[in-house]
Amino acid sequence: MAANCSFDVSTGADLQEVDNAVNQAIKEITGRYDFKGTHCTIEFDRAKATISLLADDELRMEALLDVVQLRLIKRGVPGKNLKVGDPIVGTMQSVRRVLTLTQGIPTDIAKKIQKAIKDGGFKKVQSTIQGDELRVTSPSRDELQAVMAFLRVEPFDIELKFGNYRG
Repeated sequence: MAANCSFDVSTGADLQEVDNAVNQAIKEITGRYDFKGTHCTIEFDRAKATISLLADDELRMEALLDVVQLRLIKRGVPGKNLKVGDPIVGTMQSVRRVLTLTQGIPTDIAKKIQKAIKDGGFKKVQSTIQGDELRVTSPSRDELQAVMAFLRVEPFDIELKFGNYRG
């Protein structure tokens, strides 16, 4: 067997699903009694992959954050890829908070994944960092499947996706 088999490890959320979840959350807060007469807003910036929340006070911010997170989870957006920023208190007790979506594997986590694969004791398995994803190659398909199973149970603080499998 001369050809190597490979697969790519990546991460990221479907931005259309995030947009749908944000629209559902906006629709929910406009109809909820506890948000009537308030100035609570949700804005999604697709280019930066961030969601900005603005609420009148801390209590409403927590309720707004719960609504957004619930909608994201229901739409299948990985919760591990959502980084909740610290609340920023503004004028008149208004509170801002930014949620950041991880799109692509950060370099430090990619290096941790590479090290875990190397320390895992897999025979003839190589991994290379290619931009914001990782390519894992091996002459054996069984070894690649073992690497996938190994990576699924390791805690890397992001949701891993396996794709582009070539055998």
